[in-house]
Amino acid sequence: MSDQTQIQAHVVISGYVQGVGFRWNTRHKAQKLGLSGWVKNRWDGCVEAVFEGAEPAVREAVAWCRHGDRPAKVDHVEVTYKDATGEFKNFKVTF
Repeated sequence: MSDQTQIQAHVVISGYVQGVGFRWNTRHKAQKLGLSGWVKNRWDGCVEAVFEGAEPAVREAVAWCRHGDRPAKVDHVEVTYKDATGEFKNFKVTF
């Protein structure tokens, strides 16, 4: 465990984010940043994710969610931050 503050961010991303690889790109970004958590498609067309880890890395992941990778088009990102729980072992795509 590092000396950095560990936090968790719960994120809901709306826009053109399903069927464009957004979840898999999110997983790649989170793994690159050393984060744990999950990402999934929601029934309402949004993508939902939980990032947990060092605060700077979590904030970078959230910032990435505001645009994603092409061809995704993000319209809105809703974020809730809280203290890390340590409940996740890795970062995965859930269905």
